[in-house]
Order: sequence, then structure tokens, then C-alpha cells
Amino acid sequence: MELGENIRKLLLAGIGSAAMTAEKSKELLDELVKKGELTVEQGKVLNQELRHDFRKKMKSNINVSVKPSSPDELKDLLDKMTPEQLAALKEQLAQMETADVEADDDADMGDAEADEKAAVEE
Repeated sequence: MELGENIRKLLLAGIGSAAMTAEKSKELLDELVKKGELTVEQGKVLNQELRHDFRKKMKSNINVSVKPSSPDELKDLLDKMTPEQLAALKEQLAQMETADVEADDDADMGDAEADEKAAVEE
């Protein structure tokens, strides 16, 4: 389970860095408000924008793949997913299913063409 432990540590490090960045940005904004360079409302808006940008960058730069070793682990993993993640997973599964159906249809077409060719040769 060393790989799982390493992934866990990586996730915790990412969460810790996110928390630290949020705290530092809040401190910076509070300092600017004290100096009168920003109003409180501007500071709140800027802080929300920073958080949104940071989350967006974290999602795009961190990609962790987990391979469940049992159906129970898979169920636990699915239970922890957000509704957005579940919707994206369903969409990806639908696309994969469509691709499989098309591949099967193409393979069936290939068999039919081979049968026609064999019949013509006889």
C-alpha cells in the first residue's frame, strides 16, 4: 500500500498548499485594506477571484488517478465524487459506449463483406 500512501501524502500536500495560499492572500488583502489601498468590498471580490483562479489552476494541474482494487473501494470512490464529477464520468462512459458500439458495427460490417466476397469466389 506504499503507492496509496504516497498518493494520500501528495493530496494532503496539495490541500495544505491551497490552504496556505488562501491564508496568505487573505493576509495580503487585509494589509492592503488597512493601508487604505482597497475598500473592504473590493478586497472581498479580489479574494473570491483569487480563490476561483487558484481552484481552477489546481484542478487543471493536479491529476490523480486511483485504481480501486475491490468493488467496495470503487463504491467508496464514487460516493466521494461531487455531482459535477459524476456527470462528467457519466458523459465519458456514454462516449466510450458509443465508440464501442460503432467499433462493433464496423467489425460486423467487415464480417459481412468477407462473407459476400467468399460467396462470390465460390
